[in-house]
Amino acid sequence: MLDLHSHVLHGVDDGPPTLEGSLEILRAARADGIAAIAATPHVRHDHPTSPERMEAGVAELNALDTGVEVLTGGELDLAYLETLDDEALRRFGLGGNRSLLLLEFPYSGWPLSLRDVVFRLGVGGFAIVLAHPERSPEVQAAPERLRELVDAGVVVQLTAASVDGRLGRRAAATSRALLERGLAHLIASDAHSPSVRAIGMRDAAAAVGDEALAAWLTDEVPRALLAGEPLPARPKLRKSRRLRRRV
Repeated sequence: MLDLHSHVLHGVDDGPPTLEGSLEILRAARADGIAAIAATPHVRHDHPTSPERMEAGVAELNALDTGVEVLTGGELDLAYLETLDDEALRRFGLGGNRSLLLLEFPYSGWPLSLRDVVFRLGVGGFAIVLAHPERSPEVQAAPERLRELVDAGVVVQLTAASVDGRLGRRAAATSRALLERGLAHLIASDAHSPSVRAIGMRDAAAAVGDEALAAWLTDEVPRALLAGEPLPARPKLRKSRRLRRRV
């Protein structure tokens, strides 16, 4: 599996404060079957991570040879985007793909500027992955609101802890609704520590209840994104094996 959203870098944002915390996440990732993990620190006003700081943190972890490759990236705040020039955006490219950006969907309120931001970035040659919209009350109330963005080419990422129920019933139900509507493409851990939104990719894949679809969400789609290739055909979710929520 490939994990394209994590806060594995230490001392950068609200992820682990120490190097040992980063190593604990990487050990958990390796035990969970993850071959590579993208370091996507927050890039926003309260955590104004620079490309240089992110790249140095990734190099530090890769030098330790943990058995899990750490990839570059950043979780970009919609408002903070205005402060970043084109070269900074490309250095924050998800997984090292300089044309792919991970945007943070806010936890409350529908971002009125989102459609314009997606259009503007698309004109600039960027593709978009939208992080954890299933945790938004607005999306929970109306999952179809994402249809326009998906039709425009936006890739939707679900958090593993939403899919398997660790983040509650509403996030789990919305994850199911988005998957059943074909409005989600990717599962990632969004891990902040071994105990806070822990890796849990294996459990989330099992909660999907369909091996082919789970492999598409955790391996095939992320590989295509990293390579800058079109997404592979999505397996159909079998009606008799609907998504399970861990109680």
